[in-house]
Formats: sequence, C-alpha cells, structure tokens
Amino acid sequence: MKVHTGRGDDGTTGLFYGGRVRKDAPGPEAYGTVDETVAALGVARAEAAADPELAALILALQRELFVVGAELATAAENASKLVDGESRVSAAMTAALAELVESYESRLPELREFVVPGANRLAAALDLARTVCRRAERAAITAQAGTPSPNPELLRYLNLLSDLLFLLARDAEEVLTTVQDHDA
Repeated sequence: MKVHTGRGDDGTTGLFYGGRVRKDAPGPEAYGTVDETVAALGVARAEAAADPELAALILALQRELFVVGAELATAAENASKLVDGESRVSAAMTAALAELVESYESRLPELREFVVPGANRLAAALDLARTVCRRAERAAITAQAGTPSPNPELLRYLNLLSDLLFLLARDAEEVLTTVQDHDA
C-alpha cells in the first residue's frame, strides 16, 4: 500500500466503501479525531508497559476505535455494508465498556475534588487520551447530525470510553501513589 497516492492533494479524502469528501467535512473531522485518540492511547500503552493487563486493555481499546473510525468513514448510502463489531459499533461493544466502567468505578474511592492531571506519566497520558476522546465524541455528534439513521451505539461507545479513560487514569494514580507511599 502506497502512503502517497496524490489523490488527496486536492483537499479530498476517500471514504470506506467508496466516495470522496473534503478533508474538513464533519466525517473526516470525526474519524480523524478518533485516530488522534488511538495515537494518544498509544502513548498511554507505552507508559503502561510495566502492567501487561492494562497494556492489553489499552491495545484492545485502540483496535475497537478502528471500528468507530470505519463507521464514521462510511457514507450513509453504504451503511448497510457495515458489520457489527468489525466496521460498525455494536451494542455488545458498548455493553462491555459499561461493565469495565462499573468495575473500575466500584474499586476507586469517591472523588471529592477536581482532578489535576499529571500525578504520573501514565495517568497524564490516559487523561490526554480522555480529552481527545471527548473531542472525538463532539465531532461524531456533528458528523452524525446529517445522517438519516445514525447508530446510537457509536456515541454511547465514545462517551463510555472517555469515562473509562478517566477511571483508568484515576486507578493509575491510586496504584502508583500506594506504591510510592509503601516505599517511603
């Protein structure tokens, strides 16, 4: 696969299953921001190398975001070609995220103040990914506004993902703070 084809030199980009749109259209803005979320999660995954379970979870989330991106990169007339869990966000994907959110929420202490990101590199990377994910969610709302039958699972997924990233960042702070307190 060639990286530079020259087709995008005119300010347009190709869509999944065909068609072209301007690069600054709502769809490319949304799936481009999803791609930024994937990259931000890559930084978090690199920081999580000492925690194989967390690194594996982050990698799984990155891969699921490709599903989100594929759906956002598909013209409405080709939506029937999408496959749940492969190129369209499914209810099973959002249900699994909801379970993760509940699991992390139940094990963390209740927040009593605003959180200032940066307690450690992993938590900061997760917080950055969270904020990019929130921007992706806002862009997806705009992109879906003109869609005849938008998939409500896509917005649920992005909302739950940003919640999960917030909780993962808090968990990273708790784990490292506990280790530091224990070592002191």
